[in-house]
Amino acid sequence: MKNTIALFDFSKKIDYKNEILAGFTVAMTMIPESLSFAILAGLSPLTGLYAAFMMGLVTAILGGRPGMVSGGAGATIVVLIALIKTHGVEYLFATVVLAGIFQLLVGVFKLGKFVRLIPQPVMYGFLNGLAVIIFMAQVEQFKITDANGVVSWLQGSSLYIMLGLTALTIAIVYFFPKITKVVPASLVAILIVFALVLGFNINTKTVSDIASISGNLPSFHIPAIPFSLETLQIIFPYAMIMAGVGLIESLLTLSMVDEITNSKGNTNKESVAQGLANITNGFFGGMGGCAMVAQTLVNLNAGSRARLSGIIASITILIIILVGAPFIEKIPMAALVGVMMMVAISTFQWVSIRIVNKMPKSDIFVGITVALITIVLHNLALAVLVGVIISALVFAWDNAKRIRAKRYTDENGVKYYEISGPLFFGSATTFTDKFDPVNDPEQVVIDFKESRIVDMSAIDAVDKLSKKYAEQGKKLHLKHLSKDSVKMLKNAEAVIEVNIQEDPTYKVMPEK
Repeated sequence: MKNTIALFDFSKKIDYKNEILAGFTVAMTMIPESLSFAILAGLSPLTGLYAAFMMGLVTAILGGRPGMVSGGAGATIVVLIALIKTHGVEYLFATVVLAGIFQLLVGVFKLGKFVRLIPQPVMYGFLNGLAVIIFMAQVEQFKITDANGVVSWLQGSSLYIMLGLTALTIAIVYFFPKITKVVPASLVAILIVFALVLGFNINTKTVSDIASISGNLPSFHIPAIPFSLETLQIIFPYAMIMAGVGLIESLLTLSMVDEITNSKGNTNKESVAQGLANITNGFFGGMGGCAMVAQTLVNLNAGSRARLSGIIASITILIIILVGAPFIEKIPMAALVGVMMMVAISTFQWVSIRIVNKMPKSDIFVGITVALITIVLHNLALAVLVGVIISALVFAWDNAKRIRAKRYTDENGVKYYEISGPLFFGSATTFTDKFDPVNDPEQVVIDFKESRIVDMSAIDAVDKLSKKYAEQGKKLHLKHLSKDSVKMLKNAEAVIEVNIQEDPTYKVMPEK
């Protein structure tokens, strides 16, 4: 019997061992990332951990994709750093609530499906850029900040110990699955390195060197900001960007999980869950977030396919905040760095390099551009948006070149233009250039059997062409129009003049 993808469907079997162990492993890898991004943004470490707990729990229960992990992701907090520095943490909480409302509305109005329009080269570029970001974030852990706040690279034995432990972690994560997959390799690696450091009293960088993670339960708190139009003007653009970044990363992660598990998630349900999770964050002191690609991959690699692992991970983080901090703070950073480096390596789409000589040049350009924007600006929304726009323009250009016109004159002296290829803004000029109103006979028919009118630019091109023939005292007829093309032309009757030739065979004319 297959493992279930639903938490409460007791008719199907859940592999509880895999789910529980995957949950523990995910919690171990979420803690340092949430901490480091909270500190990067100038927030309390607990703000990051609360986000990891609340985002993880709400989306695990209500989300549209079992196996996905959400938390206090860097992608969303990075876009809010400027707001935090200028207006403070209360404005952050208000922005997170507003961003959550936007995401909720996207799900309610079923707009999540539009992420399916993101082309494969954009996905490759997004994941490759993200892999580099994850890897470089781990390299930063080889730095240390002294009492005066000066940041410098580790030196001497400290550096060698850190490198050695990281290499050992990577080796365990790589080789352990070849021995057995009963226990997640990431968790084994963390425990072995932890035991080594503790057993031999090795002096190395631990989680406590980043921050203390001890605290209480998150409490309800309405953001202390003035409720005015001026406040809305400040937080609105930040909320829009955060909502966009969060949804794009979450829905791209959902698509990635769909491919890995060969199943289908619900984008609109996930959008609603992300929104509710962020609203909860804003009112309970979390920094907000979205789906976390790296932790999701850790979860899937550990064998999780149900919602339980995400719930276990969230509850584990809460328990650690409340009682387990002294233990977790002793975990060597090298172990977590090694696990995350292996996640970065597995996130990178190596297939995109193998097939690079087989891909169209435009796709290569799109993939590299998206990856570079992701790496340099850390703006995932902008990277994906630019990639989609470039892909759309390339598609429009390719289709614009494909419009063709086959010409012939029948025995009655009527000239026919058989059009093939879509007529839209990109091909309108090429379409118009194929006609000769001055030298054509009195009756001209444009046959759209292999074409269709797509947009207003196409309608305008047909209208102008009709008027050119009218100026010459000639009649232009449109034939074999598809139903949607006829409807579009009928809707535009007030501003255009065209003659649709009735075709009883194709029945393209609307019924009276």
